[in-house]
Amino acid sequence: MKKILMIATGGTIASKTTPNGLYPELTSEEILEYIPAISNLCEVETVQLCNIDSTNISTDIWIMLVNAIRNNYHKYDGFVISHGTDTMAYTSAALSYMIQNSPKPIVITGAQRPINLDVTDSKTNLFDSFLYASSDLASGVQIVFNGRVILGTRARKTRSKSFQAFSSINYPYLAVIQDEHLIQYIHQEKKAAPTFYDKLNPRVALFKLTPGVDADILSYMLSKNDAVIIESYGVGGIPSLPPNDYFSVIQYWISQGRTVVMTTQVPNEGSDMSIYRVGHELKNKVDILEAYDMITEAVLCKLMWILGQTVNREEVEKMFYMTVSNDILY
Repeated sequence: MKKILMIATGGTIASKTTPNGLYPELTSEEILEYIPAISNLCEVETVQLCNIDSTNISTDIWIMLVNAIRNNYHKYDGFVISHGTDTMAYTSAALSYMIQNSPKPIVITGAQRPINLDVTDSKTNLFDSFLYASSDLASGVQIVFNGRVILGTRARKTRSKSFQAFSSINYPYLAVIQDEHLIQYIHQEKKAAPTFYDKLNPRVALFKLTPGVDADILSYMLSKNDAVIIESYGVGGIPSLPPNDYFSVIQYWISQGRTVVMTTQVPNEGSDMSIYRVGHELKNKVDILEAYDMITEAVLCKLMWILGQTVNREEVEKMFYMTVSNDILY
């Protein structure tokens, strides 16, 4: 039997009903009591890293997760992280950059309803996660949810209440799990050993472009951060009519050493700034980076990882366009 470490962080799966709403209170051992059938799949040991609503996730907790996996990596055949759904896609992206080329699976899961309810997706999601973590085909960072296995750099929460909460954006599902049977679609190459990173720069912000928003707001965000992601419309661009002078704001702050990335608010198919003049001129006259088919969650976490390793402009650009866990395939 494979030996799997469960790392619990809280979330809906661990929540109980309180007078002020759901709040995570169940421990990892209490969660496992609801799914005794897991003992037929693998041997499980647990670590209670924290017990929080995932709205409270932070870069410090990501570093704690990485350290917990690194310190136990030689003892176990795989890892299952129970996590709240609201920031799960960010955590899966962050771990994809902080633990690269892991030959052992690092599976993240959670639920839309607590495990102590009669009607819940918790038991299925957790069972499926241990099933996948015990597979010889599994490696690297994935989310397992509602019978789907999603690459860590491609997952996004697209439904707020229903059990089919997560989608794989611009990339196929790695596998599906039906009636406790694993159907693997994509076989990832297994590397000899993982590379761990424990430095992140949290000074990365997201600016969502909306009609009429003042360029001064973008300027303020760039003054307070080392990188800003502009989530633009369609294939990507900036307003070009007065009185807002986005072009000058972006040009100035890049000259001051800031990193600016253009991405899109549209969930699927990515950006292409070369199509329209509002993007073409910016792309060709200013040293701006473009996300292409990367999802926003991955862009944000990748920049945190990159800027935690280097501030050299050429190195930042090189690392940004380097494919990590199939995060960018433009």
